[in-house]
Order: sequence, then C-alpha cells, then structure tokens
Amino acid sequence: MFRSYILDLGKAFHLHDLEIVYRHCYTFSPCETLSKKKLRLTKTNGNNPWYAIYNPNFLSLRYIHSKALKSKVKPFPFIGDKVGQIEKDSRSYLQNAKSFEKYVGIYKQAFEVSIASGGEKSIERHVKRHGKLLLPDRLKLLLDNTEDFLELSVIGGIGMEYGNIPRANILTGIGKVMGRYCLVVANDGAFKGGSIYPITLKKQLRAQEIAYQNKLPCIYLVDSAGAFLPLQAEIFNLGGSTFYNEAIMSAAKIPQIAIVCGSCTAGGAYVPTMADEAVIVDKTGAIFLGGPPLVQAALGEIVSAEDLGGATVHCGTSGCTDYFACTEAEALQMGRDIVASLHVSCTEDLDLEHFDEPVFDPNEIPGLISSSGSHQDINMYQIIACLVDGSRFQEFKAMYGQGLLTGFAHIKGDLVGLLANQGEINEKEASKGAHFIQLCCQRAVPLVFLQNTLSDCPLITKNKNQDVSLGLVLKAQAKMLSAVSCANVPKITVIIGNGYGSSHYIMRPSTMGKLPIFLLCTTAAVWVSAIK
Repeated sequence: MFRSYILDLGKAFHLHDLEIVYRHCYTFSPCETLSKKKLRLTKTNGNNPWYAIYNPNFLSLRYIHSKALKSKVKPFPFIGDKVGQIEKDSRSYLQNAKSFEKYVGIYKQAFEVSIASGGEKSIERHVKRHGKLLLPDRLKLLLDNTEDFLELSVIGGIGMEYGNIPRANILTGIGKVMGRYCLVVANDGAFKGGSIYPITLKKQLRAQEIAYQNKLPCIYLVDSAGAFLPLQAEIFNLGGSTFYNEAIMSAAKIPQIAIVCGSCTAGGAYVPTMADEAVIVDKTGAIFLGGPPLVQAALGEIVSAEDLGGATVHCGTSGCTDYFACTEAEALQMGRDIVASLHVSCTEDLDLEHFDEPVFDPNEIPGLISSSGSHQDINMYQIIACLVDGSRFQEFKAMYGQGLLTGFAHIKGDLVGLLANQGEINEKEASKGAHFIQLCCQRAVPLVFLQNTLSDCPLITKNKNQDVSLGLVLKAQAKMLSAVSCANVPKITVIIGNGYGSSHYIMRPSTMGKLPIFLLCTTAAVWVSAIK
C-alpha cells in the first residue's frame, strides 16, 4: 500500500527548485499522467525513508530521501546512492571507531595540560598576589560571547624538547567584539610570567598571518616577562617579525589594539608601543625594556615598576599609551569601546535557520576513517555526505580523474568547492583539480581540501614509455600546484587520513600561503610524535 501526498507546485516548492530535483533524482519508472500544476509524493508504509517524486513534465518517477526533502528543496543532488549503507555493526567500523577514541583520549590529555596553565600555585600567585585576571576571565570581559570564540592551536607547545608549554604560553583565536570579528592574542602571565618561547613566537606569527589574510583587527592582551633567556638565541630573529607584522598590518589599515594587563618587559614592550591604540591598567600594567632588577644591577638605583614604566608614566609623560584604566575590567571595556569606534565592515552572520543538516550523521565519521596506516579504503563520498548540507554534492567531472573528487556543496549555508583524495593524483586527477580550482577562483568560491594522500608514483622508470608517463604526471601536478598557489580565495585543509609525499603539497595550500589548516584526524604515528 502507498500513501500519496498531492502538493501544489506554487505553494510548496519553487519551480526552479523542482527542476533541479527532477534533474538529479534517481530511478526512472512510468507513472500515470497528473496535472502539470501538481506534484505527487508517495511513501511506503513503515520506516522506508525514500519518497517517490513524480514529474508530470517528464512523465517520470524518481526517488529522494525524506531528509533531503524540505519545505524548499535546495540545489545539488543528494549523494546517497554513492555513499551506500554505513554498516555500524561491521568489524571494520567498530575497529575504526575504537582506534579513533584512543587518539581522542590522547588529545584530551594534551588539552588538559594546555588549559592547566602554570598550575595551582602559579595561578594563585597570579590572582591573589598580583591581582590579575586569568585568561578565561579576560576573554569573558572582552568578547561578546565566549562560546563563539574559535581558539587556534590549543595544544601547541605540548611535547617540546624544552618541556610542556601550555598553549605555547599564548592564547590566540577569533571572536566577536562589539559585533566585529577580531583576532585576540593574549599572553598567559600565570605560566613563567608570560615568558616568550620559540613556540610562542611561532604561534603568534601564525595568528598574525591569519589576521592579515582575513583583514581582522588584532587585540593584544599583553602580560609578558619577555624572552625565556635560556632560549634567547632561538627567539631574537623571530621576535622582530612580530613587530614587523604589526607595522605592516597597521599600514594596511588593519587596526592594532593593545591592552597592557601586566608587565611588558624587553621585547614585550614593543607590542603596545607599536599598536595604533593602547590601554594600560594602573598598578599592574608596566612597560619597560629593562625592569627594576636590571636597573639596580646596572646603575645601583632602586626603582619601582610603577615609577619606571607604570600607567601614570606612560599616559602622562611618555605618551606610549592612550588610555588609563583603574582595573582590568575597565581596561577591557575600553578595548571594546575602541573596537566600536573602528570604521571596519563586518560580514553578517549566515542565517543558520535555513540550512539543512547532513542526512548522514557527522558522528559516524570516526568509524569511516580506517585505523590502518594505509587509509586506502576510506570512501570520501561517505565523509562528504556527513559534512555538507543535506548531503548534497554537485560533482564536477565525475567520470574523469576519479582519484580526485571535485565539486560544489554548501556547509552551513555557505557555498564551497570541495577537493577530496579518492586515490592517487595522476595526470587526469591533477588536470581536473587545476581546472576546478580556476573555476572556483573565477566565481570567488572558497576551497576546502579533504586530504588523504597516497604514496607517490615511482621516480625510477625502466623504459621510455614510463618516462613519458611520469613526465606527464609531474607536469600536470605542477599545473595543479600552480593553480593552488595562485588561488585568491579562502582555502582550508582538513587531513582525513594520510598527509605526506608530493601530493601533500598540492592538497595543503597552507604550504604555499599563509592560511589556516585544520586537522580532523590522522594516523597513529602523527599523534604519537606530537605527544611524546
């Protein structure tokens, strides 16, 4: 028995959307003629999730999944037929999920170390003796909503040769301040007085590159004792790059704002003095190249930090800072007021009510990623179906170069171009990838790379035919590499499985540009080397 639903074309759907559904739905079969102004949907009794859609214009019957059929049908075809059935009870799925949980546990351990800062004693000294706020409290007072804050490189600094450096002793991330997206860079004064390590500089430079590429105003919450002296030889040259970036971004009309929450010693003193606007907290904020101990050692003169470079000195005498705040809370509110005065546009948030959740559950992804080192059996159609809106994917050149999937989809309502490894990147795949990237650049469509690279083709050949074939592959790969390097649209890489070999450079644009790369899942070897 079939239940039939008759929906009026004009009321339930737009004609353009229906034409897209007709064009991309699946199985054909004859059906009785209905009115051209009506659409017949039939569904079997029980739990069958598939609807049959009759198109009177083409006299055909096609099928669409119930979750892909909304009050308004969206563009791009549903890819359920290419995904197949996800067998959650299979041995491989359960093994993959178990392996994934193992590495999630390792990540959580590193995460706990990162957010622990300097430990209980150091935190107590930071709060009670010095009267300062902790990083989470500073963020709450600065940001519109801390839940929307995207922290970058959270476990950076864990497992360094010179020990664990929580959060690399600096917090970086993107959040909204007075309705405007800003990059926040905050020293952690509760760990070694906010000392700067080589990994600290690397993380800060990375954040500045992201801010420069995305034209994000920068807010520096400065609380640093300067360079960690035992490693100063590794810090000196890189340290100058942070100041250079401040100057370059300011010249490019990207606002640079500093809030001095603690001591800014040595190199740390340049951050607020080079900012466009600076706020300093009375009694706790101080700026000087050499602190009171150095003055006493060099000159034999005893001087307090406040008299040497406190808020009164720099707001009233040197003019290095622009705003005097009695408390950190007041200083952070002043920072918000400064952002409110910026004449910068902010992209409106997407209307999240009008995008479709993926038909396939994203929580199934851990069971789809092979726990073996090869990762050759990962079906990228399944990964894509769990990520994109409505599990709809308009594949580009589906029959050509099938080792690389390319096509358009929406992620939370935003149109993106997807490139996903489904095998080796040979001549056809590279040519196809270059074509698709150029197409996205012409249409200003952001690119998302889902990387699972396989072993490279052999460089040693036995005959001329192999020489010619290898030459064509390398030439095509160079063409795609050039297209990736020259692409002037946002690019994000997610490592699904492996990331090595020459194909890794093609599928990871951050190696050619200063753009973010996000790690979704990787092999045991990468995790172990990162944690040890």
